[in-house]
Amino acid sequence: MNLNRIMPAEEKEDTVSLFYGDEVFDVSRRVKEKVYGKRIVLFAPLYLSNVCINDCLYCGFRIGNKKAKRKNLSIEEALKEASLLAGRGYKRLLLVTSEHPKLSGIDYLERIIGAIYENTDIRILHVNSAPMSVEDFKRLKTAGAGVYQCFQETYHIPTYRTLHPSGPKSDYNWRLNVMDRAIEAGFEDVGMGVLLGLYDWRWDVWALIAHSRRLLKKYGFGPHTLSVPRLQPAEGSGFTGSKYAVSDDDFKKIAAIYRLSLPYAGVVISTRESAKLRDELFLTGASQVSAGSKTSPLGYLNDSDTAQFEIGDKRSLDEVMSAIASLGLVPSLCTACYREGRSGEKFRELAEGQAIKNLCRQNALFSLKEYVEDYASDNVRELLKTRLKEEAEKAGNGIFEKFKLIEQGKRDVHV
Repeated sequence: MNLNRIMPAEEKEDTVSLFYGDEVFDVSRRVKEKVYGKRIVLFAPLYLSNVCINDCLYCGFRIGNKKAKRKNLSIEEALKEASLLAGRGYKRLLLVTSEHPKLSGIDYLERIIGAIYENTDIRILHVNSAPMSVEDFKRLKTAGAGVYQCFQETYHIPTYRTLHPSGPKSDYNWRLNVMDRAIEAGFEDVGMGVLLGLYDWRWDVWALIAHSRRLLKKYGFGPHTLSVPRLQPAEGSGFTGSKYAVSDDDFKKIAAIYRLSLPYAGVVISTRESAKLRDELFLTGASQVSAGSKTSPLGYLNDSDTAQFEIGDKRSLDEVMSAIASLGLVPSLCTACYREGRSGEKFRELAEGQAIKNLCRQNALFSLKEYVEDYASDNVRELLKTRLKEEAEKAGNGIFEKFKLIEQGKRDVHV
């Protein structure tokens, strides 16, 4: 993957000195806007279980954390959490579960996914779960999962083995090959990442890009998203510190490297990071962000116990949307590509050819219009209306007529 289809020759010349100053961030921003425009997609994680049979030393869910208060959501509890999030305006959720084959395996995930789709206004569910067999991945795809997400954590084998001393996750190769199994089972959209701070980020970032390129060569598409999680404190973890801690400056550089290495992929920034740093990343290449997150089961309803890691940005969805709009960007709750079959190689080709940008602009505005009509607080409604008007005037294509349909009660308008 290179920039040839994204940037003209005169702009590619700027990449000569990329890693010697702030140019990397400016070029990353321009590449992101050429692919996706000004939209930033928002979602929330929904943690289903912290009952785990692995002993990952850096994680609060690890089996060795004897002080952990364990919780595995029932179908009814998961529905309550999803309904609460839908009532705040979310349209896409990332279901997150620890590894326990009996409590949170494929049977459980199928029931949860079906119940949420049938009983809430959530439009797409992505899944971050333990690696599965091809047969179980087929069931997960049939259930309606959008993106399957799984992180290698670190590609450095000695470090991986030290930090994963027991449980199924200790099998490095089973995890390494998970994306091949998911793709073979029918997933065209997969999400990848490394946990920055476990090992030298230069090695892990390079390895993740190499892994992504191997998938691209083999299947015609690589990861739909590249997440940029950084190691944060976790209560009850067995990992007290690392000589490989990643600075804020390096963190921003890593996000830019991902954007430039795979321009079509979504670069995802979680609420692990501070509000200030996330606002900077909105302007330098990030394209998807979680907002208003809780990282424990039943965390939205009860602010409950044992979280996977500490949250840095504690702003609500409303507040993050306001921040994005204040930066001259467009907060988006769009799920259109999953309805229109734009995934895998088709999505990559549309993104690299800059055709996805116009679709993203319209769909972002439709979803933002819905949010303004149904969910926005009085404090941010006028700001979002202003951004809608500014961007809609640029978009054309009868967008104001479709706004009227939304005002009249039509929902899930998309192209």
